[in-house]
Amino acid sequence: VCDKTGTLTEGKPRLTCVMAAQGFREDEVLQLGASLERASEHPLAAAIVGGAGERKLALLPVTDFQSETGKGVRGNIGGKAVAIGNRRMLESLNIDPLALDEQAAERRAEGETVMYVAIDNKPAGLIGAADPIKVATPEAIRELHAEGLRIVMLTGDNKITAEAVARKLGIDRVIAEVLPEQKVEVVKQLQAEGRVVAM
Repeated sequence: VCDKTGTLTEGKPRLTCVMAAQGFREDEVLQLGASLERASEHPLAAAIVGGAGERKLALLPVTDFQSETGKGVRGNIGGKAVAIGNRRMLESLNIDPLALDEQAAERRAEGETVMYVAIDNKPAGLIGAADPIKVATPEAIRELHAEGLRIVMLTGDNKITAEAVARKLGIDRVIAEVLPEQKVEVVKQLQAEGRVVAM
């Protein structure tokens, strides 16, 4: 069993796209998203902040910052309520992400991780990042398979994104959208099935 980010991948995602919903601008979505992510420790945060820097967007002060594990972060920026995270983040704030889902699915099918951005309780846009696969990963997977091992990827990332990465690598099974505290339960479940598990 292995994690995806930083294990199979470099753990250094790069910004790949910014999309704005109707009534919002790309620069606004990225600037507010990056301003929030500056306080986050997640590898995706660094990609967003770096992308804003490349576009010369100034990061703005954030008040009432809150991090919700497995969902995202939120806070207030210049009087606007801003949230960035996965679909669950928007749903937890009673914001309907449906308007962004089709574009999000297209980016995920390419192996990108997609974050939803909400501004003042409206779906404002998407920010996509891709985490390159480590150079040594394909060979490591081949060698583990040659030893007769079955490889399971366990990730908090979206299922479509995780499956796109797994297809590229020949991973046997994907368990996605798992919160950090649920990973132990997955290992216990595999052991209960009579498997010898290494993570």
